[in-house]
Amino acid sequence: MRKLVLLFALIVLATAAPKWNQLVNYTFDDYVKDFNKAYTKFSAEYNQRKRIFEQKLKEIKAFNSNSENGYKKGINQFTDRTAEELRETTLGYSKTVKNAANKQNMFRNLKTSDKINVKDLPKSVDWRDAGVVTPVKDQGHCGSCWAFATTAVIESYAAIATGQLKTLSTQQLVSCVQNSYQCGGQGGCNGAVSELAYNYVQLFGLTSEYKYSYSSYQGQTGNCTFDPTQQPIEVTIDGYLKVPENDYASLMNAVATQGPLVISVDASNFHDYESGVFHGCDGADNVDINHAVVLVGYGTDEKEGDYWIVRNSWGTRFGENGYIRVKREATPTCKTDFTPLDGNGCVGFAKPQKVCGQCGILSDSAYPLNVKVVG
Repeated sequence: MRKLVLLFALIVLATAAPKWNQLVNYTFDDYVKDFNKAYTKFSAEYNQRKRIFEQKLKEIKAFNSNSENGYKKGINQFTDRTAEELRETTLGYSKTVKNAANKQNMFRNLKTSDKINVKDLPKSVDWRDAGVVTPVKDQGHCGSCWAFATTAVIESYAAIATGQLKTLSTQQLVSCVQNSYQCGGQGGCNGAVSELAYNYVQLFGLTSEYKYSYSSYQGQTGNCTFDPTQQPIEVTIDGYLKVPENDYASLMNAVATQGPLVISVDASNFHDYESGVFHGCDGADNVDINHAVVLVGYGTDEKEGDYWIVRNSWGTRFGENGYIRVKREATPTCKTDFTPLDGNGCVGFAKPQKVCGQCGILSDSAYPLNVKVVG
């Protein structure tokens, strides 16, 4: 995906940042301390960031004062950044278009959901409760959400199959996956798609995070240094399965009966989310799919209604400990994505696409097949 790089400031923090209802007397200097921002006081950069922060804080307070909004906004590592900076530096991929998958022959499509009755599915699912989801990670300044999402899903399927929860190498995908057709970006920290990552793992396997640790936090893809003699393969797969596009019942069935899935969303309005059921894409005329995340379940909030449980790769300071609950609609609204190259569109093949669900959440999803732990 086109550089949806996540602009994360340093997050080794000495104190916890306040929640949305603790911001009455909160100042920019408090923010600098809480988020370990390296600004020289009263410098041009300090003053610029202070102006941005104070304006956003004002907007956050105004939003939260309206109880009809439901979910809450809060401060995090993004609060002193402009909307343009966040667009350029915090996403990293968007959707996985047909063209990316059709360049390969290692996937299968599920049939449509004609025979799926969602009433027969569990009322709620959360794969975290099963102990098969690794801790949330942070992609940093690198547009590697596609790699983080794919790795997280493979980790979960390995745990489902064997009971062993392994932390696998995201860096191997970032540095080693080739993106010849520029699907979702130019590769590495400049974006790619999960289909390419799945294909790579089928061919070469995936080593552990310990043996090939993440080094692209600052935005450098790095050369591929994978050597199976020094970095033994931990997990293999036999390809991946694509869930029917824009099909509510199929996606709900897949996450309920199979496990977590890589999905694609428009995360343009995610950055100041703190808690609750997010519906911030409701007013948008169109959707720009630009981020890969992991669907780990679904549920229902007594006050805010049905939701999807989505794992992000922006660290645990984002949202609900790194997660966001997104509005789930049994009769989803559909819109058009006119910028597919921001997601998993491939150069020369990208066309406007129909995307359905809150923030296009139903538009593209896949999970790995026959995951085996070999290490």
